[in-house]
Amino acid sequence: MDPAEMTLDQLWEAEGEAPERTPFDPSLLADQPEPMRRYLEHAIAPGTPLARAVRLEMEGEIKLGDRWRPFEAEQVIRWDRGFIWKADTKMAPGVHVKGSDRLVDGVGAMDWRLLGFVPVMSASGPDIARSSAGRLEAETIWLPSVLLDDDVRWRVEDGEHLQVAVHVAGDEGRLRFTLGDDGRLTSVELPRWGDPEGANFHLVPFGGIVEAEDTFEGYTVPTKVRVGWYFGRDRFETDGEFFRAQVTRLRYR
Repeated sequence: MDPAEMTLDQLWEAEGEAPERTPFDPSLLADQPEPMRRYLEHAIAPGTPLARAVRLEMEGEIKLGDRWRPFEAEQVIRWDRGFIWKADTKMAPGVHVKGSDRLVDGVGAMDWRLLGFVPVMSASGPDIARSSAGRLEAETIWLPSVLLDDDVRWRVEDGEHLQVAVHVAGDEGRLRFTLGDDGRLTSVELPRWGDPEGANFHLVPFGGIVEAEDTFEGYTVPTKVRVGWYFGRDRFETDGEFFRAQVTRLRYR
């Protein structure tokens, strides 16, 4: 199937890697640094089956131009295949832009249409794929079980900060987690390939602030986030932040 044509349901149900969902055993982390244990033991309850996919429902606001617009969205993340984010954005009463962002089997694409059929924005190619890989790397915050994989590398900066290296579609994401005393995630950041200035793609500081969390099927993950470019700099607040979301439902498999 053409990755650009795959639906949310097809990605959720698609064949792929299907390792046994072994229960999470915190004792396996006994030799790991304390901040890493604190984060993972907060995020995953003992005995929780280790998931390889998550399906999310969310709502919030997205900044288009200089205005914030309400949206509703659903997303599937399959760690072995990629993600599809499908959204409906209200531009005015009765006027909606609908479409999706995706990275499936290494192919990145964006396709957005006014009223569901008039093309508004579409893009694909290597730059879109690399930028989408960065997004998926950041969204491991909703699928923390994959951070237990053997190819994930952890480095402790101090008691509040962890560096986590993950790999998506040939890209290495260098995440930086900020933790609370109880292990909860308060922010995530990484250098992400993008073109927020609309000129040329390059690595740009990107990240999100976690304002709330909740527990679903044994996973305690962020449910209210503020996300944007130029993370950690004054520009984040002035013109970098573009996404505010409240996650309302998560399902794991």
